[in-house]
Amino acid sequence: MWDDCYEGKSLLTPASASKLCLSITDVITNWLKSFPEEIIPSILIRQPIKSLIRFTSVCKSWRSTIKDPSFIRTHLAHALNFNDQNATHLLLLHPVFSKGISYPLGVRHIVGFKQDPFSLHYDNNDVSQCCKVEFPIGLKEEMINPCFRVVGTCDGLVLLADDLGLYAYNFVMWNPCVRKYVILPEPSVRFSTHGGYEASLGLGYDAIGNDYKVVRLTTLLDQQGMFDTCPTLAQVYSLAKGSWGRLRSDLPPCGMVPDLGQAFVNGALHWLAIRWEGDDVIFFVLAFDVGSESFREIMLPKTFKMEESLELRLCASGDRKSIGLFVRLKNESDCFLDIWVMKEYCVEKSWTKLLILSPQGPRRSLPDALCFRRNGEVVLVLEDSRELVSLELVSKQFKALGISGGQVCSVDLYEESLVLLDKKEAVSY
Repeated sequence: MWDDCYEGKSLLTPASASKLCLSITDVITNWLKSFPEEIIPSILIRQPIKSLIRFTSVCKSWRSTIKDPSFIRTHLAHALNFNDQNATHLLLLHPVFSKGISYPLGVRHIVGFKQDPFSLHYDNNDVSQCCKVEFPIGLKEEMINPCFRVVGTCDGLVLLADDLGLYAYNFVMWNPCVRKYVILPEPSVRFSTHGGYEASLGLGYDAIGNDYKVVRLTTLLDQQGMFDTCPTLAQVYSLAKGSWGRLRSDLPPCGMVPDLGQAFVNGALHWLAIRWEGDDVIFFVLAFDVGSESFREIMLPKTFKMEESLELRLCASGDRKSIGLFVRLKNESDCFLDIWVMKEYCVEKSWTKLLILSPQGPRRSLPDALCFRRNGEVVLVLEDSRELVSLELVSKQFKALGISGGQVCSVDLYEESLVLLDKKEAVSY
């Protein structure tokens, strides 16, 4: 699928690149046919995805092998190991360009939408572009709001939500690498059934059941739009079953606040949640084990003090083995960005503040933090120019990436995979 490219620019014309790929594939195909049938799977497992997609047309046995769920999982494990050893990980970028952002009733709306391109970049020193990603035209016809939001990624799947503004129930599992997507059925909690709500989503992998799951947490609002005494409900979608499970209320007492990030690490999804202790609002991390489908709490740093104007964002740590936290405050009396990481997963005392970032330049601008990179650096979006930079935490040096973040931007780790290739219900484009 991906164009042959170097530093984001094709070295060949589209026609010559296509002919070259076909000729190389023909050579490899003829070479593979010379081997005994029993060793073909072990050879195929080492082939890139673009070649494997073409190989599904060679013969029925190859097609059956490549679309087998166990082969898809083994190929992914091999690719992840290769990427770890060779530092060839990718980042999925999704900036939204518009005239501005508004917050009527506290809900983020895109004003004057222009475009929202998707692109893959190498997670290397320059974050150079790998390729642009074609978005399915069919999904654009389904949207209620101007564009989808990227909730998160997992094993090549991208979870999209049509929730940037109006209530909508278009949730999509999308694998751009194999050009397939699955539209989820409507969940049980909707405005028409429960009235107003705040929702958080997450995508994770159940290693026990070999299943990808979407978790939706909804805190119901009362007639005044408050949820300090309202319940939070959970519902889990299973890709293997193709349906949502029952509504659950067995969560720790909490309220969900959207747009605070999510992280899938160590087989669990994580969100920031709040609860009330007297008149005080307490933030904590709500974790959901995707395999056992059980909830637990992880406390934030004890030195963390909640203030009304604080902006929080949860993410995965650089090594993807734990969680990180960005804490931003900008008001008339104070201005800072704190970068935290939990060095030992689930060990509260291991929360470590890596950096305190002060305002930059004469305008005292303060960037927003988006995510950790594999090398431990943090991707930031500058407040004034909306350009993306990479921050090295020890030297506190900024490196311009030459990429515009638009008015809304997501940056997520992406791993190429064959996931969805075996799903008959998946839509191809």
